[in-house]
Amino acid sequence: MSGNSVESLVLHATDNQVSRITLNRPEALNAITPDQRERIIQLLTDASADPAVRAVVLTGTGRGFCTGADLRGGGSAAAGERRAGGQAGGDRVAAGQVPGDVARTIRLGAQRLVAAVLDCEKPVIAAVNGTAAGLGAHLAFACDLVLAAESAKFIEVFVRRGLVPDGGGAYLLPRLIGPQRAKELMFFGDALTAADAERLGLVNRVVPDGELDKTARSWAERLATGPTRALALTKQLVNASLDTDRTAAFAAEAAAQEINMTTADAREGVASFVERRSAEYRGR
Repeated sequence: MSGNSVESLVLHATDNQVSRITLNRPEALNAITPDQRERIIQLLTDASADPAVRAVVLTGTGRGFCTGADLRGGGSAAAGERRAGGQAGGDRVAAGQVPGDVARTIRLGAQRLVAAVLDCEKPVIAAVNGTAAGLGAHLAFACDLVLAAESAKFIEVFVRRGLVPDGGGAYLLPRLIGPQRAKELMFFGDALTAADAERLGLVNRVVPDGELDKTARSWAERLATGPTRALALTKQLVNASLDTDRTAAFAAEAAAQEINMTTADAREGVASFVERRSAEYRGR
């Protein structure tokens, strides 16, 4: 990362109420450094709080979407993590580490990144432009919608290195495709084509490489004209549904409806139906 600021390695722009976050280390297939990770987490946090942002797109440059953690890239956060023993899937274990160092690093690193996507109050689209491996695959799977270029690949690479999956993989995959399919991917570590990922249900849609950006922008701009708070509450309900029983899920649904009916967009939605016109949502 010598000579490059984290702002140049994680590009960010907001246009048409869409926050676009782009990993920009193509020479490293967008392996993510701790400094990059912290910037992505902050951008997702900012998107949640900014009423001018109503959808998020996460993508990469070059042939890689994200090929996992890369602590060798340098930066201030990387130095601290190397002293703590490195992240599984990243640097070598440092001499002199004590029990708890690795778990703490995973908890404060990869897991925080994935949680930031899951907890973002705006819908997040992954536009997977190339290889998504390890933490990079889990970063994509945590997104609300996943678009993939035809050339994209998904790899549960951990087993190839003798490692346990991190970044929430063992939480995300069984919920997306069931435990047997999840184990197959994690036990063998084979590369999964975009078409196969779509067939399994890991990807919403596969598009030609040249149409990925256009499709992602179209989907994001459509979401950005929707009832933003209703989408946020819907996201929370769906994400929590597999971790709760029916009683808790129904209670959460009723509470979400109560909260949503206080929004201007809900009132607009009802009024537009009664008045037989198209709704104009403002994200409030």
